[in-house]
Amino acid sequence: MHDITNTAKRLNDSLHLPVLVIIEPLLLPRTCILNVLRRELDELDILDMASVQGLDCTSARDVRLVVLSIADKPIDDPSVEDDLAVVVEWCPGAAIAVLSNHDDEPTVQAAMQRGVRGFLSTSLPIEIVIAGLRLVLVGGVYRPLPMAGMNRISGFETSDARGLAPAYLMNEGTGVAIDRSLIGLTPREQQVLAEMELGLPNKLIAAKLNLSESTVKMHIQHIMRKCDAHNRTEAVLRWRGRLPARGRDHDPGAAPMQET
Repeated sequence: MHDITNTAKRLNDSLHLPVLVIIEPLLLPRTCILNVLRRELDELDILDMASVQGLDCTSARDVRLVVLSIADKPIDDPSVEDDLAVVVEWCPGAAIAVLSNHDDEPTVQAAMQRGVRGFLSTSLPIEIVIAGLRLVLVGGVYRPLPMAGMNRISGFETSDARGLAPAYLMNEGTGVAIDRSLIGLTPREQQVLAEMELGLPNKLIAAKLNLSESTVKMHIQHIMRKCDAHNRTEAVLRWRGRLPARGRDHDPGAAPMQET
């Protein structure tokens, strides 16, 4: 009886959480993705379904993000466009991300033009996929970085050893890359901020930049102070121009609420 009560309580609690939906026709990859997302995004209720038709059961839920797997289909495939239309109809307030076997620029551009806010290639490491989903959840746009004409951004190579380009955020509605050069931040702080933008935890930032976690925390504190932010998310949003600057009566020297 006690187990039944606890199970009922957990189910009831999950009904009040914001929702992320993963739509993947194949059971095995869907189950694997579901398990990873539930472990990494425990602040959300993660639902999985084989097709967009299952979205009719989410009408009373706060769906924040729908991840639609399109596999090898082009974004302009009629079935994909129909699925996108169903997502918009059933979850009008949700952001949409697609999971694709492709990451070529024409496909990415076509997805962006259709209102997709996250373009995730199946060739990406899982930690980057999670970071991309986090960015979309806080209002960002996540997509592969175009390779042509790009050499370095904030001291990082634009591709890894496999030739894969990292992703980047875009300004709301502009479709152009953010300039990461930031007056007042040191080159190392800009590097840390770029990793914060990806939603990476301190431990992973430290490993990528060959720093200690305590040094990363120090840089984040400096970044939040210079951005006049109370937490990491606010620092990234303020840097991207998504939040207005604070009034001049705010004391820039005051220590912000620290979330490092």
